[in-house]
Amino acid sequence: MSESLVSADINIHLRARAKDRDLIDQAAELVGANRSQFMLASAVKEAKNILLDQSTLYVDAQSFQAVMDWMDREATSEEQMGMNRLRDAKTPWSKTPGHGE
Repeated sequence: MSESLVSADINIHLRARAKDRDLIDQAAELVGANRSQFMLASAVKEAKNILLDQSTLYVDAQSFQAVMDWMDREATSEEQMGMNRLRDAKTPWSKTPGHGE
């Protein structure tokens, strides 16, 4: 549990069974964390894994090479327009449109 010690700015509440709380406490103690630290770290880790699973593609070698060849070719005007549209889109994590920061 070696995340930075930045103070949290929101609360997340949940209800649990006593046996689940005890299990969580036991695991948290083993890694030197308190219950909240352990639960947040575990939830964030799982959320990242789920999102990664949704963005990872598994393909055979022929399909992979076809994609690599396509990426190596110069973009068509239609593809360039699409990339520009994506670049300029407002992202949920940015304060200004198109900057992705």
